Amino acid sequence: MLLKIIRYIKGYIRIRITGYSTERFLNACSHKGIVLWGLTPVNRAYEMNIQVKGFRQLKPIIRKTGTKVVIVGRFGLPFFLHKYRKRKLFFAGALLSLALVFLLSRYIWNIDIQGNLSYTDETLLRFLESTQVTNGMPVSEVDCARIVKDIRKEYNDIIWVSASIKGTRLIIQVKENEDSLPAMDEVNPEPAGEQLQEDKAMDIVADQDCIITKIVPRNGIPMVKEGQQVKAGEILVSGQVPVLDDSGTVIGYQYHKADADIQGRTSIEYQNEISLTYEEKEYADIEKKEYTLKIGSYYLRLGSIRNSYEAWEMYGFAKQLCIGDNFYLPICYEKRIAKPYRPLEKKYTKNELQRILSKSFQRYCKDLDKKGVEIIENNVKIYTGSEKAEAKGRLTVLTPIGTLTQSQLLEIPVIEEQDETGE
Repeated sequence: MLLKIIRYIKGYIRIRITGYSTERFLNACSHKGIVLWGLTPVNRAYEMNIQVKGFRQLKPIIRKTGTKVVIVGRFGLPFFLHKYRKRKLFFAGALLSLALVFLLSRYIWNIDIQGNLSYTDETLLRFLESTQVTNGMPVSEVDCARIVKDIRKEYNDIIWVSASIKGTRLIIQVKENEDSLPAMDEVNPEPAGEQLQEDKAMDIVADQDCIITKIVPRNGIPMVKEGQQVKAGEILVSGQVPVLDDSGTVIGYQYHKADADIQGRTSIEYQNEISLTYEEKEYADIEKKEYTLKIGSYYLRLGSIRNSYEAWEMYGFAKQLCIGDNFYLPICYEKRIAKPYRPLEKKYTKNELQRILSKSFQRYCKDLDKKGVEIIENNVKIYTGSEKAEAKGRLTVLTPIGTLTQSQLLEIPVIEEQDETGE
């Protein structure tokens, strides 16, 4: 690649050699140190590339070998400049463009946010704007460390941030906390089995009414048994482990964060309904278009999507001018289209209603399965009325039970000491 650039800057000529001694011509050029490349046979002749300096040394070789040389083409920067030597405005414009590109390269023209799920790009861009980080700011004023610190401070659930500059592009990568731990778990992240302070004792309580089908404690004291009916809010595993003396009397408590695998059987209600009719759009063959060219804060608009349609939808796209992958420019092209339509009311068939409601119920069951919920009995049925169709019923399921809450501390019994006479 570098060699091609050098040859283009110096300029080269494409020549065609004819005659009976073309081999002698090639050998003589090699002996003289004249560089030839791109050798190609063409109609009992040869075509090749040669440097301008080498072409000027061919006259004695041509006379000696009896060959004929014809110039096929001239290539490279010297020939390009010579061809357009009278077009001064063209070269002035080219130099001005280079100077403008160099000037624009010293500013940020695109802020790209990656990895965000809970927060939209617009939300994060508005926050960055409040901290004076915007498009059009000088690259020298961008403090990536401060941007990282500000985002981490403002959004607690963003656990990792990276900011970097590539070309005229500011790239901000974030990673959000995707853990679904209970809120009390986040406040008290001590590992299970470790003794806690009194005010940090944690119990596992039932988060719904159910019948306990499995309980495997790892830390804490189980307060229920398998087969027992429990109510929401009832303590399942206590984080307060009693300390007994030799006589079996409670003399204190050790405080832990309760930990256990608990499963319960319960029933949940399912209901989903849809209307018997739906709207279908019949599009017209006409549409209104609007084109916008934005350069910084200035714009040029052609056409308009303003209309008197009763019902219409608008769609379009916007594209920012970019050289390569990271050299964005403050030039943006937008196109918007307004297309009218006539809304038509149509009615689902019975099979379509069943298919839609069945697919929705299957997605619901898959979501339950991802949460570790096992369906053991299904009593959901589809009913069709005069205005709507619905799928409703109850599901009997085996589901993980329990949530962590701060323990209500138990009082330690007071033991009264007796004297030796027993009084």
